[in-house]
Amino acid sequence: MNDETSIPDEEIRFGSVQAGRIRRTVPVVGFAARAAGGRVVAGLRSHAGDTEALSRFHERTAQRYADLLGHSKGVLMKAGQLVSTYDVDPDVGGPFAAYQAALQRLQSDAPPMDFATVREIIESDLGRPIEELFVEFSPEPVAAASIGQVHRARLADGQEVAVKVQYPGVARAIRDDLANTELLATFLKLGMSLTPRAMRTDQRSAAAEVAERIADELDYRLEARSIRRFADLYRGHPFIRVPDVIDSHVGDLVITMTFLNGVGWAQARTADQELRNCWATAIGYFGFGAYRHSNLFNADPHPGNYRFGDDGTVGFVDFGCVKQFPEWVRRGIVTMFRATCEGDRHELYRLMIDNGFITADTDLGVDDAFQWWAMMASSVNTEQPHTFVPADSTGLVQSMFDDGPIGIAVRKMQIPSDFVMLARINLGINAILSELGATLDTREQLDCLDGVGTPNTDAGRAHADWARRRGLPFGLTPR
Repeated sequence: MNDETSIPDEEIRFGSVQAGRIRRTVPVVGFAARAAGGRVVAGLRSHAGDTEALSRFHERTAQRYADLLGHSKGVLMKAGQLVSTYDVDPDVGGPFAAYQAALQRLQSDAPPMDFATVREIIESDLGRPIEELFVEFSPEPVAAASIGQVHRARLADGQEVAVKVQYPGVARAIRDDLANTELLATFLKLGMSLTPRAMRTDQRSAAAEVAERIADELDYRLEARSIRRFADLYRGHPFIRVPDVIDSHVGDLVITMTFLNGVGWAQARTADQELRNCWATAIGYFGFGAYRHSNLFNADPHPGNYRFGDDGTVGFVDFGCVKQFPEWVRRGIVTMFRATCEGDRHELYRLMIDNGFITADTDLGVDDAFQWWAMMASSVNTEQPHTFVPADSTGLVQSMFDDGPIGIAVRKMQIPSDFVMLARINLGINAILSELGATLDTREQLDCLDGVGTPNTDAGRAHADWARRRGLPFGLTPR
């Protein structure tokens, strides 16, 4: 087959060869070049009257993209997983939905370890027989992900715990790729060649940011420290639960933490709507609260990492992807969003220049810049309470393909590297809330987190009272 979507099989196969940095990078470079050229051809055919040309291109290229990343293993597969952790409705997600659906295959790539391997890793890492460490240990994992899997166990004092064990060899494979600075930068260029109208960014800086977050996920001692920080931050919260680390049972490849009860995502999606609204409220306060009450940013809003309690609480159990913001970045995020929600176009424009989204000599107009941010804040600026629908999670994606004023604005902006992971959490949380069909007062939640106004819901009052008792600063307060 020789059409605009054709990408030779040898490029896909070549990606599976573990043979040096050049051989790891070349398949991605070739794919990017062919994909960019293919999209031009598909666009010309579309303008000539073939209305399905672009759809065929994206559908076919998405499958090839997933194949390339899956065979490449290592960091490319992990990077692909970063954009495949939530559902996107094809009717509102545009071409991105095809890529997201194809990349979801990467989520189940790693088969679970057998118990003999799990035992060997735990005993080698913690230096004691598993029977001395735990009085009970389930040989079957309760969860499995790209880097490790989780087992349920019990300590001698009766405490139920979750034991996270890293797959053997995964850290070396990913770190070898991370040492290849061209590989991840080329991966990002590939993504941008598929969505050529996306916001500009420095691919090398963005690659460095993504690489740092992926490297953090491999460091279980760092993750244990992050769990402790979040557990301390949210101690005593009325509806947010974070596990405690069992310090005596932590190593380089093993983390043991208290077990959080609750149902998983599949059951949560079919629960009573009132309960789903409570969970959505908790997810919103957790996702957007940490970098208002501190400088911590949890960049992995995956519902598989949540435990949903029948009392409306949500437990958060994965802290591998956490970013410590510099204060100027944290404040930039909060103040730009705040200016948007208050309709202060000129203040927003000034903040965008200060934070590197546009240059002082840009030809992007104040109103056009505001329209993009207003789209990002649409769930807050609509009539309250707001009911989430798939369109709430796809505005950013659609803007990459838009020919109107918002699309034009996007192409005149750039993403500073410190903000690269921000879109992931916004898009991810909105997607989760739309899957829950949640209805909540998002403006009240924003005002509560920023310490503006008086909360008017039970959840808002409970959160504000908890934060004040803890002496925590609110969003606009300098850290």
